[in-house]
Amino acid sequence: MRAIVPGAALDFILPRRCPCCDARVACEQGLCADCWREMPFLERPWCHRLGKPFAYDVGEGAWSPQAIAAPPLFDRLRSVAFYDGPARQLVLSLKFSRRRELARPMARWMVRSGGELLDRNSLLVPVPLHWSRLLSRRFNQAADLAREIAREGGGRFEPRLLRRHKRTRQQVGLTAKDRQRNVRSAFTLDSSRADGVAGRPVVLIDDVLTTGSTVAACTRALLGAGAVSVDVLTFALVDPASRTGAGSDFQ
Repeated sequence: MRAIVPGAALDFILPRRCPCCDARVACEQGLCADCWREMPFLERPWCHRLGKPFAYDVGEGAWSPQAIAAPPLFDRLRSVAFYDGPARQLVLSLKFSRRRELARPMARWMVRSGGELLDRNSLLVPVPLHWSRLLSRRFNQAADLAREIAREGGGRFEPRLLRRHKRTRQQVGLTAKDRQRNVRSAFTLDSSRADGVAGRPVVLIDDVLTTGSTVAACTRALLGAGAVSVDVLTFALVDPASRTGAGSDFQ
């Protein structure tokens, strides 16, 4: 008969660790106190369209000056935190250190932040990688997040609906205008699945949003196929005022 190791004994043998700094923590997949304090969480009240916090409460459904001056193609954006501190570390660890186990706790935070976007009728569509980049990386971090979000928050996981048919340059280091040119016409829908988009709400999933050029290109393709709405849910959002910011242009 297989021996069953009690939970307390298992915690002693394999203690729970903070996913950011590896410090011991009390609950599974939880942050330590220091990382929790340093996590730049986005909290209400925020812009209804862009999900960026207001300095004070201006009323439910209010738009920020940025959203009024340059409305994005997508309907709403929700993110867990600004792309800084522990949030940046989690994104980089998932994407480049291949710590795919981080997708589950990150997705749970995304469901809490963007629960209003999720519905049983929603199509959860990860921002795709070009096949050559997927071959070299071996996984798509956005797809890992979308899969876990579907489990936690509902919606139908559609990892192959959207295709990146054009291999683009890495977006890192490009200006906002160069990013737009880089991804223009880079995305199409899988012809065998495109009929299922018409009249359905879509939630685009990605790990981090920088200028919004990639999700704008994806949104254009999905709306062209008849999606009734396109919302965006990411783990992190680049703050143009921070040292990790790279400008912000949601067009």
